[in-house]
Amino acid sequence: MLATIHSCCVTGIDGAIVHVQVDVARGLPQFATVGLPDSSIKESKDRVRAAIRNSSYDFPARRITVNLAPADLRKEGPGFDLPIALAILEASGFFTPQRSGPWCVTGELSLDGGVRSVKGVLSMATAARDAGFKTILVPAENYTETSLVRAGIEIVPVTSLAQTVEYLAGVIEAPEGKIKEETPSEEGFLDFSEVKGQHTARRGMEIAAAGNHNILLVGSPGGGKTMLARRMPTILPTLTDEELLETTRIYSVSNKISAGKKFSRRRPFRAPHHTISDAGLIGGGQVPQPGEVSLAHNGVLFLDELPEFKRNVLEVLRQPLEDGSVSIARANMTLCFPARFLLVAAMNPCPCGFLGDPHNRCRCTEVEIQRYTSRISGPLLDRIDVKIETAPLSFSELQTGDPGESSAVVKARVEAARQRQLHRFANDKGIYCNSQMGSSLVDKYCVIDVSTSKLLGQSMTRLGLSARACHKILKLSRTIADLAGAEKISVNHMAEAVQLCRSYGKTRAEISAHSVK
Repeated sequence: MLATIHSCCVTGIDGAIVHVQVDVARGLPQFATVGLPDSSIKESKDRVRAAIRNSSYDFPARRITVNLAPADLRKEGPGFDLPIALAILEASGFFTPQRSGPWCVTGELSLDGGVRSVKGVLSMATAARDAGFKTILVPAENYTETSLVRAGIEIVPVTSLAQTVEYLAGVIEAPEGKIKEETPSEEGFLDFSEVKGQHTARRGMEIAAAGNHNILLVGSPGGGKTMLARRMPTILPTLTDEELLETTRIYSVSNKISAGKKFSRRRPFRAPHHTISDAGLIGGGQVPQPGEVSLAHNGVLFLDELPEFKRNVLEVLRQPLEDGSVSIARANMTLCFPARFLLVAAMNPCPCGFLGDPHNRCRCTEVEIQRYTSRISGPLLDRIDVKIETAPLSFSELQTGDPGESSAVVKARVEAARQRQLHRFANDKGIYCNSQMGSSLVDKYCVIDVSTSKLLGQSMTRLGLSARACHKILKLSRTIADLAGAEKISVNHMAEAVQLCRSYGKTRAEISAHSVK
């Protein structure tokens, strides 16, 4: 007999419907799987056989052929265990589905017949809903994750093969799922009020958060660069429902969601080590998987010790910084992963880290400093909007310095500025913040008067800025005006934007008065 069960697979971060067809025929006992399965699917025959027997069903001693259609789509993962077992039992006459469809099934089987969690369930549920399925059966451990797409499709959590058979046969009602409450993480204890001093850096971080501008922090070791960077997510707006779904899908297919854990609405923060490879940062593998830039989608990507990253690793950042996505091509497929993030980078001013430090002597030569700073290419540096130099704090400043504003206070201003931007770009599809504006939108929304234009022209001439830098200054000015609640860009807004966008580099001659104790 022939039976068909609908299931799903994941390609990139998108789900695709797969028809699991099983034919049980007379002949020598054989179990064959066709339809471009990977090794984990080929090995499913042993798991399925043991799960069926340990669930008190008889495994048919016949010729079993499993076809995963469409045949030209490569399938991977153990999520086909449960639909294959159900199709074998149905084709063997052990049960007849009584539930009205269409419905979809996914889940890995353990040897005792239990259903284990699988990755990418959120993308599968979204694909099943979009394809018109009314119900999807998922492992109970994945129920919290799939609760994000409950509208339009019924999510049924299952814990075992026997329970799934009884539900489809109409013997029992749908099991009740439980959504676990979100538990606070260690990141929730970080707050901007813990940062003493560094008023310029705090202001730069707020402007960067308000317009989603990339930022570079330059300063001596121990000056607070990492401390500031790790608190950036605490002042960013909370993830919207659409952003939460996008971000959770990426973490789901990457298998980075703990079973049963509710995903936080705080924006993700990723801080890869400087020894990471280009594939680890951008994504890759024989079957491409999301990299750190995609895991930081809608959040923050923090690159500490920026010059220590390999040159080829940093250069692959150009596409995601420009397009908000990354394309990975392989011989048999080309996948596109979203990668719209806020880049926060940190570096020392020189190899020893004490160039310009009034309390420590720098022993680096100008050649060493030039070699160190040149590890970051001009095109990459040109894609960073805000450049801040952090000054080292004295002991008295650390002891008597007043605590700054809390993250909640700063976040309120950032959210107000973001709301102004959302209202402004309501008719511009795909634009949500000032940093995403193209040249045409800059000309439309960053109109300046004669005196402000004169200041911008003088700054470009004196600092030797490029056309891209001019647009960066205009976008930064627009963000500063949004934070101030101003409709027009003033000279003060422009002056602050020029100061934030200036080149960070200094030669030893320019700071010789401060480089020697």
